[in-house]
This record gives sequence, C-alpha cells and structure tokens, in this order.
Amino acid sequence: MTTTRVLLADDEPDIQLIARLALKRAGFEVTAVTNGAQVLAKVAEVKPEAILLDWMMPEMDGFETCARLKANPDTKDIPVIFVTAKAQESEIDRGLKLGAVGYITKPFDALSLGSQVKAFLGKA
Repeated sequence: MTTTRVLLADDEPDIQLIARLALKRAGFEVTAVTNGAQVLAKVAEVKPEAILLDWMMPEMDGFETCARLKANPDTKDIPVIFVTAKAQESEIDRGLKLGAVGYITKPFDALSLGSQVKAFLGKA
C-alpha cells in the first residue's frame, strides 16, 4: 500500500499540529509549511499528491498560492484543498474557480479530516 504525500500550509501552529496528526493517522505522509511561498519552494522536492492550503497566511495567501500552482504546468494537476475558517460562499466559489477540488472549514473535525481529504481525492 502506498502512502499519499500531502503538503499542508497553515501558519497557526496548533492547527498545523492537529491537522498533521489527523492526516498521519489516516495514512498520509505530511510535510507542513507556514505560508504559500514555502509551498512553492517545497512542491518540487516533496512531490505531493495533494496540497492543503489555509487561505489567510503571511507572505502569500492561499488564493495566490493556488493560482500560481494552477498556472505552472509542473503543478497544475496537483489537487488543492482549502482548509480555512473563511466559509462564506463567495470565498468557497473563488477557491473552486481557481481550481481547488474541495473546501474544508475550520474548525474541522480531526477525526474525519483524513476521510474528507480522501473523499476529495477520490480515494474514499
């Protein structure tokens, strides 16, 4: 059985820790960073099969990060899932229009985070 590699970007240490533990428990291999610039710097090294992005991060927010990932031929096919407290319909629509495959709102349920991600990736 292969492990799905995910790149998690969230600038809140507690949220990052909970998400990392929940995803590892669900069988994911997790690399965590704190902003979008780090996502772009790490993506070639990590070769993630999914990227989980917070929307509000320093240096480069999740929307800008997603737009850059989708504009790059090397990263455009990597599924992006937003994990954020911004749950207004306009933000969800904006993220999906940028190419994200899903949207998980904070606070998320740590026990179901892994299955939610798997469902978005079609592996449920």
